[in-house]
Amino acid sequence: MSTEFFEDEKTAAEHEIKSRDAFTRLLPFLKEHKWRLAGCLLILTGATLLSLYWPILLKQALDVDIQNGDFGGLLLTVVLIGLIQGVTLLLQYIQRVWLEIIGQDIMVSLKTKLFGHILSLDVSFFDRNPVGRLMARVESDTESLRMMFTNTVVLLVGDVILVAGIFAIMFYYSWRMASILVMIIPIVGTLIYIFEKKTTPRFLEVRKKMAEVTGTLTEFLHGMSIIQIFHRGAYARERVNRVNYLKFKEDTYVNMAVILFFNTVFLFEYVMIGLVLFFGVLWMEKGLITVGTITMFIILIWRSFDPIWRASEQMSNIQKAIAGGKRIFALLSEEQKLPDPVKPVEWPHLTEGIRFEEVWFSYTGDDKYVLKDVSFEVPVGKRMALVGMTGGGKTTVISLLLRLYDPQKGRITVDGIDIRNLRKADLRKRFALVLQDIFLFPGDVRSNISLESEAFADDRIIRAAATVEADRFVKRLPQGYQTEVSEKGANFSRGERQLLSFARALAVDPDVLLLDEATSSVDPETERTVQASLAKLMKGRTSIIIAHRLSTILDVNRILVIRRGEIIERGTHTELLLQNGYYSKLFHLQFKSRNGVTANV
Repeated sequence: MSTEFFEDEKTAAEHEIKSRDAFTRLLPFLKEHKWRLAGCLLILTGATLLSLYWPILLKQALDVDIQNGDFGGLLLTVVLIGLIQGVTLLLQYIQRVWLEIIGQDIMVSLKTKLFGHILSLDVSFFDRNPVGRLMARVESDTESLRMMFTNTVVLLVGDVILVAGIFAIMFYYSWRMASILVMIIPIVGTLIYIFEKKTTPRFLEVRKKMAEVTGTLTEFLHGMSIIQIFHRGAYARERVNRVNYLKFKEDTYVNMAVILFFNTVFLFEYVMIGLVLFFGVLWMEKGLITVGTITMFIILIWRSFDPIWRASEQMSNIQKAIAGGKRIFALLSEEQKLPDPVKPVEWPHLTEGIRFEEVWFSYTGDDKYVLKDVSFEVPVGKRMALVGMTGGGKTTVISLLLRLYDPQKGRITVDGIDIRNLRKADLRKRFALVLQDIFLFPGDVRSNISLESEAFADDRIIRAAATVEADRFVKRLPQGYQTEVSEKGANFSRGERQLLSFARALAVDPDVLLLDEATSSVDPETERTVQASLAKLMKGRTSIIIAHRLSTILDVNRILVIRRGEIIERGTHTELLLQNGYYSKLFHLQFKSRNGVTANV
């Protein structure tokens, strides 16, 4: 992954989604908890209004109790203030616990939907989107939304109620003073609007840079052995420092803007207190206001700016949630490029064969074709091999057959049915793919063979492993089929992982077996075991084999030689040797190389 990928990235859907639209799409998740949310709102309203009562009691203490020398009344007022604070804290605790539960439920639902949608996307999507970037969306962006639901939104709603209650009390006790103070609100509101407009795009950039940092670290950590072996530590440090610096620049701008904005806003707090003191002194002489009322107004002004202080702490959460919401729903807006047909054709299993008919394909969608006018047929029960130099298009043939991509020209059929008329699930369940790079999942040996399918009984799994001779080493394991597989299957040898992949393929009982360099990375002794297991696996099955080791395909029914996306030769092993063409040169090159003789093709 490169930093340039992120710097140049322009996700159209992400820019098209407005902040309001992003949160509108969250409403279905909120509706599931509407009654509990309503209860939280009631508790929040009660706690906020209750907290506004103690400044009124303080006014009572100053204007009545102290002025009249009523010690008993003053003591009662103090006790009431303490009770109010205690009840307020209890209500806030209950409401916070409820909201945390709601927030966690919503985020679990959102993550489930997000990951389910990612699973439905085509392989071409993952060609364009690095793992680190997707991890940031699933984990970091959803977490920012959870923080907003469980903390920020509650504070904002409570603060709206608080400010409304404050000015209601002010107007009730002195409409003159309140009228003067309320004129400050449009100025503060304008500053907030300008700040939001200027900083929201930059917060989005911060989120992108954060995803870039996460993605870069993920890629380098996954490739740590290669970095150390090839002494690329300095390069890795430079790349990580670069992406961190780019994020630092965006963070600096945003944080400086936050500091400037809130320092400017809080200047008005002292302006309002000054106005209260100035007019309070003038009006006290006329009997229009009392000391208690002036004190209450100053306390209420301090409390009215509490929401802005809290907003200064929560602004980053708000902006992160806005940016995260846009990114999440931009991802959810990604559509499948290869949708299932509206009226799919039923295809229970392979009965006739597979055909490629004048297939042209380009990964980039332009005229840079990886396959050019490729046509061939694989009759049912026959074995066909694809050979040729690396990059010729052999693996692309399998990718198209599994409909991971669609060709730009031509068509691919199974039993005469265009595969675009089949459900992808119906098509792919008839195939089993064994790759050169074997991937073992977290879990035990059994789950790696069955891939957690409930349709696989234990005897079916054991029988599949025994057929390909994988049970020989599985039985020697401490817990047998319940032995846990370490990360990337590191507790198994290359050959053992290969045999487990064969058992996995056999367990699904496929109509067609696809082998992509399945024996290219094992030693000759292990290869003999693997080849014996492979023969059992292919017996009676239609098979397509990609092989660099030509000795492994001598007995197949047909060999296709692919070079630069074109089939240049086809026939059996003997026929191709007699042609004395490209295949013959490849074959003799491999066997001469084994005897220490080199040759050029």
